[in-house]
Amino acid sequence: MDHAATTDTVAVPQEEHQQHPIKLYLTVWIWLFVLSVGSYMVDIVNFEGLLRWGLIVTLMLLKAGLIIAVFMHMAWERLALSYAILVPPVLILVFVAMMAVEATYTEWMRVFFLNGGT
Repeated sequence: MDHAATTDTVAVPQEEHQQHPIKLYLTVWIWLFVLSVGSYMVDIVNFEGLLRWGLIVTLMLLKAGLIIAVFMHMAWERLALSYAILVPPVLILVFVAMMAVEATYTEWMRVFFLNGGT
């Protein structure tokens, strides 16, 4: 029996941990703070109507995007995993928009034809 074959140690690969710099997390926290201040400023300045809701939704989506990209590590994931997580909500929004258009059309048709065309 070959003594050298039994005493060799098998090289076990070390687990690779990716450490992100603290500067990245601090930058994201600062941006989240700035975007939150912007959301509060929309209320303080008393924007109204579509501008108000457009700003609120835009700021909300920016904050959600930062959180998903950095804190949920989606920025470093494979493209297939990103698509698996991000595509379904986008499709749901598309279907909701389609239903809203259909609902408006149906309401218009009912008003036009059931009220004698007035």
